[in-house]
Amino acid sequence: MNETRELIMLVDDNLANLMVGKEALSDTYSVITVPSARKMFELLTRCTPELILLDVDMPEMNGYEAVKILKSDSKIRNIPVIFLTGMTDSSSELMGLNLGAIDYISKPFSGPLLKKRVEVHILVEKQKRELQNYNLNLQQMVDEKTKTIFKLQNKVLQAMAELVEGRDTFTGNHIERTQICLKVLLSAMQETEVYKNEMIGWDIGLLLQSSQLHDVGKIAIQDNILKKPGKLTKEEFDEMKKHVIYGVRFIERLEEDEEDSLFLEYAKAFAHYHHERWNGSGYPNKLAGKDIPLLGRLMAIVDVYEALTSERCYKPAFDHQVAVDIILKGRGTDFDPELTDLFEQCSKQLPLSMSLNIKTRKKKDEDLPSPTPQHLDETE
Repeated sequence: MNETRELIMLVDDNLANLMVGKEALSDTYSVITVPSARKMFELLTRCTPELILLDVDMPEMNGYEAVKILKSDSKIRNIPVIFLTGMTDSSSELMGLNLGAIDYISKPFSGPLLKKRVEVHILVEKQKRELQNYNLNLQQMVDEKTKTIFKLQNKVLQAMAELVEGRDTFTGNHIERTQICLKVLLSAMQETEVYKNEMIGWDIGLLLQSSQLHDVGKIAIQDNILKKPGKLTKEEFDEMKKHVIYGVRFIERLEEDEEDSLFLEYAKAFAHYHHERWNGSGYPNKLAGKDIPLLGRLMAIVDVYEALTSERCYKPAFDHQVAVDIILKGRGTDFDPELTDLFEQCSKQLPLSMSLNIKTRKKKDEDLPSPTPQHLDETE
């Protein structure tokens, strides 16, 4: 039966105090009487009481010295301590509380008062533990719910991406493959510390997820243009370019209901700037150099690489190395020079399986198409 009782450790060098304290508490608690602080620490290696009643004025090691040692040990520091003392001045009481005691009981103490004070503190400690357990369980529930929401959000994004690709029948799996390319390039940036300062605070997982929306504006492009089995006229191409603006407007509508959404901030940057070119010849804003946000410069490279290595109705897929060479020729004109160099370094890591079941052809260097903005955009 005693095993279900809370264990109280009563530490005092006075035998009479030990007897009075044990008699007052034994009908409710399991009580261990201890004659010194040294003996208390020996016992604490074998058992953990719910509460320690600790005399202040003891030989060899007083209560203040003992509680300092106790609170410095991570294994036992959380055991609550109540000081027992014959001192009644407020400065001594304040010293004990500052050292970590939860209460002060003056001696000589009455048995019923001692018991009541112990009951109160045992109850408080129980409630603290219950609250801690509740908070822990609540945090686990929140974490699980967050994971569920994240998975659902990702499924919604995938469904939206599939909806866009379902309309644009000639660019299937484009979003998934650009995400793979982007992951490779981001990993290389982290390893080499290229644009290290600009990457501070980036949430890479969220960034990769948001990249799926870079072409979401295509959902507003008319079928006769989006699904045209051939090259676009100038007027049709001008209309196709508007998918960037449509995408930004779509994401901005989402932002109206969300405050400070990093996910939407990333998504809008990808959608808005992935067709800008380093020399200012891109669209929609004709930004140049580092005026183009870094996420746009990143997506510009991976977007074109994926398009070049994929089959389109008006062209077969280019071989991996041919696509890499085309992008390298656009260094400093179409693409950020530093990112282009990094792309070259990590290009061998790009999975060959990105060109799933498509026909490829190799071209001699002299036959490589000129990487003009018009050419690069039409491959998309």
